[in-house]
Amino acid sequence: SKAGANDQRDQLTVTFGTGEITGVFLKDDVCIGNLCANMNFIGASHETAEPFGSFDFDGVLGLALSGMTQGPHFSIMDRMEAAGNLKHPIFAVFLSDSDSEDSEITFGDIKQERMVGDMFWVPVSRQTGYWQVQMEDIAIGNQQQKLCSDCQVAVDTGTSMLAGPSRVIHELTRRLRVAPDCSNYQDLPDLGFVVAGHVMNLKPSDYVDKSAGSCSPSLMSLDVPPPNGPLFIFGDPFLRKFYSAYDLRRQRVGFAVARHVGVPEEKAQALLVSLSSGKVQKAGAFLSK
Repeated sequence: SKAGANDQRDQLTVTFGTGEITGVFLKDDVCIGNLCANMNFIGASHETAEPFGSFDFDGVLGLALSGMTQGPHFSIMDRMEAAGNLKHPIFAVFLSDSDSEDSEITFGDIKQERMVGDMFWVPVSRQTGYWQVQMEDIAIGNQQQKLCSDCQVAVDTGTSMLAGPSRVIHELTRRLRVAPDCSNYQDLPDLGFVVAGHVMNLKPSDYVDKSAGSCSPSLMSLDVPPPNGPLFIFGDPFLRKFYSAYDLRRQRVGFAVARHVGVPEEKAQALLVSLSSGKVQKAGAFLSK
């Protein structure tokens, strides 16, 4: 509907982990390539300088589950699915690991060429609006640490670090023993996350912030209160190593080792270990019944 010059528009402020935006409610066709859906969204009228002034982008595309949206017509995946625009009601995320490749979100399918080996699927564990799954434990050098049982973890492209409850992060940091002067950097173990009987490993280069001769674990304390927490966050360091897919209809998240330019397949495959056999069990076609 048209708004007059003196009409008061409905406004909303959205707060992120860092910064916030204020905007007005709008409705229009939103298109990704040639896929379009009529939906509601927020047109930003104000953004805080931090962090938005530091990045060159035009907006935030929310892909959380509908429980976190402002309303049923604010979810682009729900609207695309309702319009029948998607081959399958899923999207998949590939984050680049170097300047020689581009990051990519695929709507409606997964790309076999973006992953090494097979993908395994994990059901969404709680209806919080997050793409949230159960994590069984944390592993160091493929050895389970009994640091958490029945932990919850949200997969989030909007978080630049790995994050978790302060108690667990403090103990994990202690056990990793990363020397501040980097003297033991070459001897540091893999850091793994146990999900659905699989250990998804990160190398020291993925979980250690190394700069100017100093080293520290790139782990952030984040205490999310119940009922949504306590909660771990699989942020960008994890998503650069693991290709992920999000199945809206079946409410599940898929993980596979990401295929990166210049990384030998055998080396990449070693990042994902099955606790039952040492190898990843093939889970079958991702849309099989």
